[in-house]
Amino acid sequence: MVNNARPPGHLRAATRRWFTSVVADYDLDPHHVRLLTLAAEAWDRGQAAREVIDRDGMTFADRFGQPKARPEIAIERDSRIGFARLIRELGLDVEPPPEAPRMARTRDYGSRA
Repeated sequence: MVNNARPPGHLRAATRRWFTSVVADYDLDPHHVRLLTLAAEAWDRGQAAREVIDRDGMTFADRFGQPKARPEIAIERDSRIGFARLIRELGLDVEPPPEAPRMARTRDYGSRA
């Protein structure tokens, strides 16, 4: 277990504090610390994209004057997805989902009529 992992220096101050709090609250193996680092980097990347979107808007005019989505929209989306997946992979505060009850099959299950 790694309890003294330090956050990378390139992370934003708030993200470094979050990283430190997670390391303090959970017993992480070295590979979990790497996943946590990737999650923190994804969070920061998404926040940086969000700042550009807030400043410049969600679209820009292309050379023909047509509105196009800013590349930061995709960066923010991909970063959110990556962050969520990494946090899920780490299993932080996540209870396993309850087993879904099986639906009873009716006589016409699978029929096209």
